[in-house]
Amino acid sequence: MDVKSGPQAPVTVLLVEDDEVIRKTVGMALERYGYAVSTAGDGLTGLELFREGRHDLLLLDVMLPGLDGIGLCRRVRETSLIPILMMSARGDSLDVVSGLEAGADDYVVKPVDTGVLVARIRSLLRRATFTPAREPAPGHGPAPAYGPAPAQGPALQHGPDDPPEPASGGTGDLVFGDLAIDTHGLEVRLAGEPVALAPTELRLLLEFAANPGIVLDRQTLLRNVWDYGWDGDSRVVDLCVQRLRKKIGADRIETVRGFGYKLRR
Repeated sequence: MDVKSGPQAPVTVLLVEDDEVIRKTVGMALERYGYAVSTAGDGLTGLELFREGRHDLLLLDVMLPGLDGIGLCRRVRETSLIPILMMSARGDSLDVVSGLEAGADDYVVKPVDTGVLVARIRSLLRRATFTPAREPAPGHGPAPAYGPAPAQGPALQHGPDDPPEPASGGTGDLVFGDLAIDTHGLEVRLAGEPVALAPTELRLLLEFAANPGIVLDRQTLLRNVWDYGWDGDSRVVDLCVQRLRKKIGADRIETVRGFGYKLRR
């Protein structure tokens, strides 16, 4: 007799917002889309709920009593790689930059359209969910795993005069000097030591590793890494590159002024 698996548990969002009207409105909207929502009205309560339960995504307001959203984001990032989406009432540059530097993956400006908010949440959850990489085509290195329905760029064509592919350190490995990326196991090592990357940082590194030595502009990175179907804020790219540089080496990713970034071979 076939055994059928039961229904999957709903995705759980922890919403931390001090405005009761916004908290209830956003919570109800997310529940209509099938999400399970836990809520808190201040940062300390939000931190306590985060530590007590298992959540799939954290939705934080910047301005919170007690412990603000930036501080809460930093505290969470000390122990967790959970996707974090920040909400800013003004879209103030300082709020946005501070939130992204603290470890947030993305941000939205309030008041936010429900459809836009859900699209951002789905994008973050896709980025945080990886599947095993497909088998590489003959003569090519392994393809990185980007999770369900990955955004695929055009296939790179290599001629006899093109630079060599990055060295392979084993099944699923791409090696750039002392940086090794296991695209099957989704692990990164620097000089043999494991490097802990947030899902967005890992996805960004995989995008660079799939195109070594090739300049990738910010809009391409927003499309392929952040999964934006529209033009997003390029600051999320710049700040994620900064965080990635701190973890894998400042000179590993080169800035090409006026164009974008590239991974050094």
